[in-house]
Amino acid sequence: MFDLDISKLALIGAVALVAIGPEKLPRVARTVGTLLGKAQRYVSDVKAEVNRAMELDELQKMKSSVESAARDVQHSMHEGFDEVGQALSGVQTKPEDAPDLSTTNYPVYRHPRKNWRLKQGALPQWYKARSGVRTKALSGAARVARYRPRKIDGGY
Repeated sequence: MFDLDISKLALIGAVALVAIGPEKLPRVARTVGTLLGKAQRYVSDVKAEVNRAMELDELQKMKSSVESAARDVQHSMHEGFDEVGQALSGVQTKPEDAPDLSTTNYPVYRHPRKNWRLKQGALPQWYKARSGVRTKALSGAARVARYRPRKIDGGY
């Protein structure tokens, strides 16, 4: 754009110092810097938008070429199916001496009725401990002995 070198920038700074004054120069320099930054961001946004539009056009061209290729493949497949269908239309489908399978009796499925005790035994020990499933049966006397309150020293 502009061909600015060090000598031209120094001349512009000296003129600005004389014209604006030393008190207002820092504030003006900050304002000019922010405006230049905004201008650069705007230019980069415009460039990015133009690049996206060009990529979108390329993608649309690629999409149309892929769709046309898919239509050609589909058309050729339909033609092949039609040829096979015409070739098979003259073929006899079932021989005369073949048995009729539609009347054959097949066994009916029955559920195996699994034993629930076997199913309970298949649970892993860690799952039984976590969910509170009893793994050992206690007799009445053993249960009383286990859960009886303990005697405290000097009491009871």
